[in-house]
Amino acid sequence: MGTPKPRILPWLVAQLDLGQLEGVAWVNESRTRFRIPWKHGLRQDAQQEDFGIFQAWAEASGAYTPGKDKPDLPTWKRNFRSALNRKEVLRLAEDRSKDPHDPHKIYEFVTSGVGDFPQPDTSPDTNGGGSTSDTQEDILEELLGDMILAPLPDGRPSGLAVALEHYPQSPSLDKPPSCPNLEPHENPLRQLFVPEEEWEFEVTAFYRGRQVFQQTVFCPEGLRLVGPDAGDRMLPGQPITLPDPGVSLTDKGVTGYVRRVLSCLGGGLALGRTGQWLWAQRLGHCHTYWAVGEELLPDSMHGPDGEVLKDKEGGVFDLGPFVADLIAFIEGSRRSPRYTLWFCVGEPWPQGQPWTKRLLMVKVVPTCLRALSDMARVGGASSLENTVDLHISNSHPLSLTSDQYKAYLQDLLEDMDFQVTGEA
Repeated sequence: MGTPKPRILPWLVAQLDLGQLEGVAWVNESRTRFRIPWKHGLRQDAQQEDFGIFQAWAEASGAYTPGKDKPDLPTWKRNFRSALNRKEVLRLAEDRSKDPHDPHKIYEFVTSGVGDFPQPDTSPDTNGGGSTSDTQEDILEELLGDMILAPLPDGRPSGLAVALEHYPQSPSLDKPPSCPNLEPHENPLRQLFVPEEEWEFEVTAFYRGRQVFQQTVFCPEGLRLVGPDAGDRMLPGQPITLPDPGVSLTDKGVTGYVRRVLSCLGGGLALGRTGQWLWAQRLGHCHTYWAVGEELLPDSMHGPDGEVLKDKEGGVFDLGPFVADLIAFIEGSRRSPRYTLWFCVGEPWPQGQPWTKRLLMVKVVPTCLRALSDMARVGGASSLENTVDLHISNSHPLSLTSDQYKAYLQDLLEDMDFQVTGEA
């Protein structure tokens, strides 16, 4: 017989009514809005009680058994948030998670009240999980980690806890804060998402397998790979002009074909960044295929990941799964994630064929992702500091231990929207 698995909404309402979890409370008398503490684990003033709701749900859902499973606070927090976000009767009313003194989030029931929720699922389950309808939700609720949380202290108030909101209009300037560590630590990896930050890209071009060009550039508005006749220079993005093949190739036939491909680039092959996504689009007539592969060579044993859209931005790399895979690599559960973009221009992807036979192949390496991967590989003992340069426009070298680096990655991942895809 499996342990009954509760539904999160009736379970959460019960916790709100009990009022035994620190900071978890109704914020209005009609019981339609409630608050959840949302303090980052990197804050020096973080206490175990600040994360009681996340551990409590992990235990109630059967995802974590104290003394048996390894705790993982970032995973508990992320899974709790995901479970709430999937409920249509709830919405995030206010996000005050960045408040330096009282970080929290306010959720609101979009119906008239909490209403009558389904009772906890008490059907037996031979696999030790909940009902079939919960299987999708359970996928995210697997635990790893190295931080043991103590049980919640006794003596909490019982009954309906209603914490009506009384927030000051601005922080008091008359006296200094009582604790010097209230300000959260700034995660230096968040610089990667600042819109004003310019990523550095290493661009390498190959004509028939021969490297003919390599340039490392900062591109505030993205880049455009263009031929010697660059076409419209008023288009956005920094033009990266590929060389004439006559300089490096001796075969006149191949030289002529490469020139035809370059002339069809037109406005160019554009690449840029929006948030956690890298996107590409083609502004000319050349069909272009792309894939994420190893830095030394593309994966020609499989087909491309996609075709670059014409005159429309299409995603080619999501930083979310990359960071998740990087954490898993640090924990030893998978190989180092790939980060190199390969483009095959003017011809089909070289599936099952030598890529060196293609007229024009372009490799683009976001050097910040290479730096993150290198940091994970050489991290070594957690007591040793290693230096990483993010290779973005306003960054400075960072000295971090492996434990600090992993914590920053987990913190970064928490605020991302992503889907982790499986890998064979």
